[in-house]
Parts: sequence; C-alpha cells; structure tokens
Amino acid sequence: MYKIFLVEDDEAIAAAIVRHITSWGWEARRAGDLTRVLEEFAAFAPHLVLLDIGLPYRNGYHWCAELRRLSRVPVIFLSSASDNMNIVMAMNMGGDDFIAKPFDLEVLAAKIQALLRRAYEFGAAPPLLEHRGAVLDTGDNSLSYEGRKLELTRNEYRILQVLLEHKGKTVSRDTLMQKLWETDSFVDENTLTVNVTRLRRKLEGLGLDDFIHTRKGLGYLLE
Repeated sequence: MYKIFLVEDDEAIAAAIVRHITSWGWEARRAGDLTRVLEEFAAFAPHLVLLDIGLPYRNGYHWCAELRRLSRVPVIFLSSASDNMNIVMAMNMGGDDFIAKPFDLEVLAAKIQALLRRAYEFGAAPPLLEHRGAVLDTGDNSLSYEGRKLELTRNEYRILQVLLEHKGKTVSRDTLMQKLWETDSFVDENTLTVNVTRLRRKLEGLGLDDFIHTRKGLGYLLE
C-alpha cells in the first residue's frame, strides 16, 4: 500500500484530501505538528508528499528543500498562489508537480497515481547501466565513455535509461513518450524525434556512433 504524507494547515481541505486518498486504497497521514515536518516525514516514510506552500512557521519551499536533503520521494505542491513565479519556484525547489487551489479531488488522485507509477512501478533501476563500454550513472544523470563524461539533460537521461533497461529490445515511441511526458497535456511526436536527434549528436561527439538504432515504424533500440 502506498503511503501519502500531507502537509496542509487548512483542516477542512486536509480532511477532504485524506478521505479521498483513502478511498483510492492508499494510506494517508496529515502532518500533526507543522514545526516538526521532517521528523513526522521520517517516521511515516511515505511514497509521496503533498505539500502546501502557504504554511505557518515555515513555508512549503523551506520544507521541500529540507526533504530533498533526505529523500527523492515525489512531491506535489498545492497552492492558491498559481502564478508563474510560484510554479517555477516550486519546480526549482525540487517539486515534481504543482496543483492550483481550488482543485478537483479526482484530478489530484490522477496526478498522484501517475507520479507513483512513474516513480515505483517501473522498478528501481540499478545504479549503473552499461552498453558498448558506455556507462550511465543513475546517481548523477551522466554518461561516461573511455574516460570522458557527458552531462545529460533530463529527457536525454530518461531516453537512455529506458533503452538501456531494455537493451536488445525495441522500445516503442509511445513507451518513450509516456516515460518522458506522463501528463494529460498533448505532446507532439516531433518533440521526441528532436530529443533523440540531439542525444545522438552528443553521443557521436563522445565517439559513440550508431549507438541508438531506429526501427522504422516501431521505435528505438540498443544492440
């Protein structure tokens, strides 16, 4: 059973969220003491955190920064302050998603489900993934080859991670797009093509020619 930790000072909102989360079969717990969020987080060991921004004592940005010192658990920010500045700040502080108040509880549950699936149901990747002497470090999102290190963007890293985890097998474009952009928003397929093309150029610059193969009409693979 997945455990969801809620940090919210509005009792009515918190009660509604906890009831709805529980109805989905997840275990939910609200922070009881907003001066001891870290201690309660560590004691509960949740799989995901729902974090309000406008909290007494310390705001949500503070607590997210503190949580990131301990864990990479997914964090969804909740806030009535939904201007671009707050959204950007939330992502920069380590948040994985942002939901503006007021929100529909079904939308919240769907976002929680998507993050849980992405974070846990694909399974934990080994710390290092290797192919043709190139090693992907899942700790710092970099690729090393013959003593040289290549820094990867978030999307480049995820493309390589999925292909390496399925080495020797064709990975469909749909699978890659779901892994990279698990969202309700429409994503043009050309966006994936652009990311793969850019990644191939970087790999060639590292001396890894023909590292990613295309299977026309099917997808990509490493062989």
